[in-house]
Amino acid sequence: MNTIQKKIWMLAGVVIVMMFAIWLMLTFYNQKMQDQYNDILQRYLQMHEVSDASQQTVTNLNDYLTEPTERTANRLERSQERLLDAQASMLELRNAENEFTLTNYSNMIESFNETVDRSVAFSEQAENETALTEFTEANRISIYISEMTLSIFNSELKTYERFYRDIIRQSEDLDTMGVLLLSLTSILLLLFTYLFSLSITKPVHQLTKAANELANGRFDQPIRVDSNDEISFLAKTFDHMRININKLILEIQQKAQVESELQESKLLLQQSQMRHLQSQINPHFLFNTLNTLSKKAYLDGAEETSDLLVSVAGLLRYNLKRMDHTVTVQEEAYVLKQYMEIQKARFSDRLNFHIELDESALLYQMPSLTLQPLIENAVIHGIEPKEEDGRIWFRIKDVEGNVFIEIEDNGKGMDDAKKKALLEGSISPQEGHSTGIGFANVVKRLQLFYGREDVVIIESTPGRGTKIILKLPKVMEVENYV
Repeated sequence: MNTIQKKIWMLAGVVIVMMFAIWLMLTFYNQKMQDQYNDILQRYLQMHEVSDASQQTVTNLNDYLTEPTERTANRLERSQERLLDAQASMLELRNAENEFTLTNYSNMIESFNETVDRSVAFSEQAENETALTEFTEANRISIYISEMTLSIFNSELKTYERFYRDIIRQSEDLDTMGVLLLSLTSILLLLFTYLFSLSITKPVHQLTKAANELANGRFDQPIRVDSNDEISFLAKTFDHMRININKLILEIQQKAQVESELQESKLLLQQSQMRHLQSQINPHFLFNTLNTLSKKAYLDGAEETSDLLVSVAGLLRYNLKRMDHTVTVQEEAYVLKQYMEIQKARFSDRLNFHIELDESALLYQMPSLTLQPLIENAVIHGIEPKEEDGRIWFRIKDVEGNVFIEIEDNGKGMDDAKKKALLEGSISPQEGHSTGIGFANVVKRLQLFYGREDVVIIESTPGRGTKIILKLPKVMEVENYV
């Protein structure tokens, strides 16, 4: 796989190679021109060295003739050696064009050295006049050497005039070539950089487009990226993730459908259970009620007994109504009062019932047969165990957007574990319930009806009673909610 890092190193390598090639080319041409310049300059310096060495030799010869000491003799000898070295260097510059001139030039130098040697020899033999004559001749030859050097200079300038012009032209061509190479290099680098960036940005754009498709919920389109680096691997991983998410969505949809069907089945089962419960009247409750009626008829007059029978009949009729219809809060409160009339007749002075109704909250809708199971719990668990002074408070309040219904007793109360069990439905209705509907069932019906969870609050402390609070939203004109 051609990684992005490898591509970056490749780009850096191309740039370095191109720059190194340009540097080598420019260095080669520059070195070539420099060598040509050095060659010409060396020729001029060597010719100047001959002229300077001959003049220095004449000067040292004059010093020696004037003062023939070992020091002046050594200086003269060194200047002659310098001249001979310069002569040898000049011979290296010989070519077809200047061979004749340089040969004469070399012979003249040899003649100059011989004249210097003769002057020294005559001086050592004390032939001063002859030595002076030879000195004059050496001086003349030195002057001629200088003139010959200038002549050779002029000849060299004429010979290399075209060469100088070629060097100038090559220098100009080198400048032009430098500009062209720089331009060509810049174009190639821009082109290579564009292709390099395109090999990275194009797959990224394709991957971004695929990500946008996934963000829009289109999980059925495959992700394809034209690349052979890490982005291709990332795209394959992304596509694999898309397939897994799509499968997960399909599974969730299938599960949701199954859960919906299961919920419908539960609701149908609850309806069947409710209808079954509607058709049942707890025998123990009927026995207690009839026993109470018989005792009341025995002890009291027929008028109160008649009222009690009316309450029982109304209560039984209400319990046998269809539970898939709503009723008003007022209807539920009326039935609850009928139930409490029966219970007051049963418990006599042991039970005190207090009711507080807010008239503005009585016309809102709620599920039928909701309050009676709650008040039965208060009677059975709160009042029945007490021997005296049993109290139940029933309140309906209109508080902003909700109807608050409170059922409170001063019974034995309950702890947190029993409250949790009551809400979860793990405590079944005991004997004495007229409906057979448990507390948890009432809570679930209210939650389904209002579409919220926080509809029931239990406040209870062991030994200090229990308060059930229903927090019901204000609902009007609702039918067939099941």
